[in-house]
Amino acid sequence: MGDVAMTIPVIRALVAQHPEIKITFLSKAFLKPLFDDIPNVHFYAADVTNTHKGVFGLHKLSKELKHLNITHIADLHNVLRSKILRSFFKFSTDNIAVLDKGRSEKKALTRTTNKVFKQLKTSHERYADVFRKLGFSVDISNPTKLEKPNLKSSVFNLIGKKNAKWIGIAPFAAFDAKMYPLDLMEKVIATLSKKYSILLFGGGEKEIALLSKIEKKFPNCISVAGKLNLTEELNVIGHLDCMLAMDSGNAHFAAMLQILTITLWGATHPFAGFAPFNQPNKNCVLPDLNKYPNIPCSIYGNKICAGYEDVMRTILPENVIKKVETILNSNS
Repeated sequence: MGDVAMTIPVIRALVAQHPEIKITFLSKAFLKPLFDDIPNVHFYAADVTNTHKGVFGLHKLSKELKHLNITHIADLHNVLRSKILRSFFKFSTDNIAVLDKGRSEKKALTRTTNKVFKQLKTSHERYADVFRKLGFSVDISNPTKLEKPNLKSSVFNLIGKKNAKWIGIAPFAAFDAKMYPLDLMEKVIATLSKKYSILLFGGGEKEIALLSKIEKKFPNCISVAGKLNLTEELNVIGHLDCMLAMDSGNAHFAAMLQILTITLWGATHPFAGFAPFNQPNKNCVLPDLNKYPNIPCSIYGNKICAGYEDVMRTILPENVIKKVETILNSNS
C-alpha cells in the first residue's frame, strides 16, 4: 500500500502539469480510493489472485488493456509480474519506461562493511523519472495545496465533533524491526491523550484487538481500526492535525494528503528514499545511531542486524511527545 501511496503526489503533479493526458492506473482493486479525486485518472483493477493470475492471466489482462488504446507504459513496480505484463506490449508500443530501484546504491547503504551512508534519490523522484523517460516533464517540488474534504457522516458517527486537535497514531508496520515498542507507545498516548484527541489506525485481527485494548485505557482515544473502509479512513486522515506513524503505509497515506507526518525509524532509515512525501527531515525521529551504527540493516525492515532488536527503545517516549507538540504548535 505504501508504494502505491507514494505514487499519488507524482500522479497529481503529472496530470496538473499535463492536463491533456489520460492515465490508466493498474493496481489491486482495494486501492482504488487513493485515486478517486484525481482528474484524468482511470483506475483499472488487476485481479492477480484469480482472473489475472499467472502468465496466462497476465496475457488476458494485457488484451483487456490494449482495448484502452494505451500509447505509453510506465512500469512503477518493476517486479516479475509487471515485467511479464509489459512484455506483451513490446509489439504495440515503443514507449515503455521502467522504474530504476537503485539496487546497487541501496545495497551499499545497507551493508555493514564499507557502508556508503548518504541520502539516496527519493522514491517519489524515482517514480517521476519514469514519466520523464517517457517524455513528460514532472516537477514535484511544489505540490498544489489540497482542499480539506468534508467529513463523511459515517466517520462523524464514529469519532464525533472535533473538540481538540486530532492526532493520528499508527503504531504498526509490516515488520517488527520497524515498530516502536507498544509499551513505549502507550506512554506517548497516555500523555498526549490528556490534551489531544487520539485516533488509532491499524488493520488485521491482531492489530484491531490490540488497539481496542489501548483505546479503553486512555481518555480521548478512539480506534478506527476495522471500523471504516479505506475511503472513510482516508477521509479521517485528511482531517488530522498530524499523523504519528512508523516507516509504513499510514505515514504515506497522511503525507499524500498533505498532513503533517512524524515517523519513527528503527532498522530502516530515511536515506533509502522512503520518507513520507514533502515532509521536513526533522519529522523523521531516528534511534541512537552511535549505539547502532549499522542502521539501516535493510531497505524494507525485513532483516535486522544481530543485536539490534531493541534499536527503537533508544527513541524515548518523552522525545516523541516533545516532537509531536513542537510540530503541532509550530503549525497552529
